Amino acid sequence: LTTPTCTNENVEVRVWITNTTLLSLKLPRLLSLSLSLMEEGEGSESESNSDWADLTHECLINILSRLTFEDRWRGPMFVCKSWLYTCRDPSLLSVLNIDSYFEAAPESSRWWSPDFERKIDAMLMSVVNWGSQSVSEIRVRHCSDRALALVAQRCPKLQVLSIKSSPNVTDAGMANIASGCRMLRELDISYCYEISHESIALIGRSCPNIQILRRNLMNWLDPSQHVGIVPNEYLNACPQDGDSEASAVGKFMPHLEHLELRFSKLSARGLTLISEGCPNLEYLDLSGCANLTSRDIVNASSSLKHLKKIKKPNFYIPRSVFHTERYGHWRLYDERFQTDVFRI
Repeated sequence: LTTPTCTNENVEVRVWITNTTLLSLKLPRLLSLSLSLMEEGEGSESESNSDWADLTHECLINILSRLTFEDRWRGPMFVCKSWLYTCRDPSLLSVLNIDSYFEAAPESSRWWSPDFERKIDAMLMSVVNWGSQSVSEIRVRHCSDRALALVAQRCPKLQVLSIKSSPNVTDAGMANIASGCRMLRELDISYCYEISHESIALIGRSCPNIQILRRNLMNWLDPSQHVGIVPNEYLNACPQDGDSEASAVGKFMPHLEHLELRFSKLSARGLTLISEGCPNLEYLDLSGCANLTSRDIVNASSSLKHLKKIKKPNFYIPRSVFHTERYGHWRLYDERFQTDVFRI
């Protein structure tokens, strides 16, 4: 580390923290650091022999604000106590987004373990405790009701909540969010199978600013990509009440503009309820919705005057999932799944 030049107008910082070391700290290590921070509450290095410890709080804020959350969490927090305390400043904690880690790595069965969930909860609760009312965006996965209870208590200004693949988030946890985070405008509860249509209705009633909802399910038509990673009992718990969820969306989220329902089991009736209740929809993702025909989609979407993009269930269905006897004619396959050539 070199001594920075700091003025009111400009902050010039040249930092040679071993980048290769930081980049090698993958998600498990990052979460271990978060757990130790929550349990110990102190920096891991002393203040001695560190000119950086003498920088003013305002100067450090200016410096550290130029780093991403991930970079702050993996390195500067452990330089010295003054850096740790600065990294806890609410002005640096308005956004918690670790989705990039999950997107960049192949899905692991470890992510579905209680230990991993505990570490995610520890990170989320640390940020919420430090950032409190300044937190406006949270994008995590594999958290639980325990962490969301604290979010609901401390983050009244939360506008974005993404908690994909959280098997232990239930209707009780979402009830807390609906009560404490009424400014929500974006919600992602994809692959959260313990959340029912009741939570969608409650969020819609309590959070009138909701404009984006993602309620995608795992590919139940071909679950092979999840086998051995996602627990079998969880795969088998895939929500079956697609129309109930669609009804809640249409009835309680009238200002929705973006809706994702990949692999939902809703029918033409459910889609019609959404179209009638959400006239401002601009984006609609129905990928994998095997209970819908192309005619159903055309009929329902014709009333959506603001619709700019719609993703239809455009895929091939293997013989193991839908037998030819069920529909009885190749042409019906082509109509149902929008395929030019049906492949077995």
